[in-house]
Amino acid sequence: MARPSVADERIRQIVDATIRTIGAHGITGASLERIAEEAGMSRGHVRHFAGNREELLRESARRFYYDGMEGESVLPAGTTDVDAALDHLFGEEFSAPGNDNAVVLGFVEAARTDPVLARLLVSAYQGTHDLLAELLERSHPAADRAACESVAYGVVGIALHNVFLSDIASEATGTAIARAAAERLIATLD
Repeated sequence: MARPSVADERIRQIVDATIRTIGAHGITGASLERIAEEAGMSRGHVRHFAGNREELLRESARRFYYDGMEGESVLPAGTTDVDAALDHLFGEEFSAPGNDNAVVLGFVEAARTDPVLARLLVSAYQGTHDLLAELLERSHPAADRAACESVAYGVVGIALHNVFLSDIASEATGTAIARAAAERLIATLD
């Protein structure tokens, strides 16, 4: 097996530092200087390996959203049924408050002025809707495609609502309530 190149290792190091920096300081606080400091490199090395800040944010978002994921979706690779999708969307890893939420909000903020980044984020969430709609169609064969797409959109919306409120709400039952709402919405397909 070939050893990863130094450039690949450095880019991974810089991307990881970028994600940590956004989580800790927000998108506006994620300057190249701060990212370089977090990566243990000079600003010049960061630019050499990762390009300008815009290119770095795009690559960081690609890796944040797509590493270990199934195609263009925030669902993990190997998600083959609705229960597994719900387990992820309403599970600890996806819905827990913390730095990942700050990173997502940072990417959303940056996407407002970067159309390439915006397309990347829209693609990740649209891919999630599409995959969930497919899974719903398989588990509810009597339901039409439009209904499955609508329910998938609603379920992802509930999951995201839960995620972003979990950072500011202290009620521990929020995720259970959100999942129950998603399951009730899915039940409308029967």
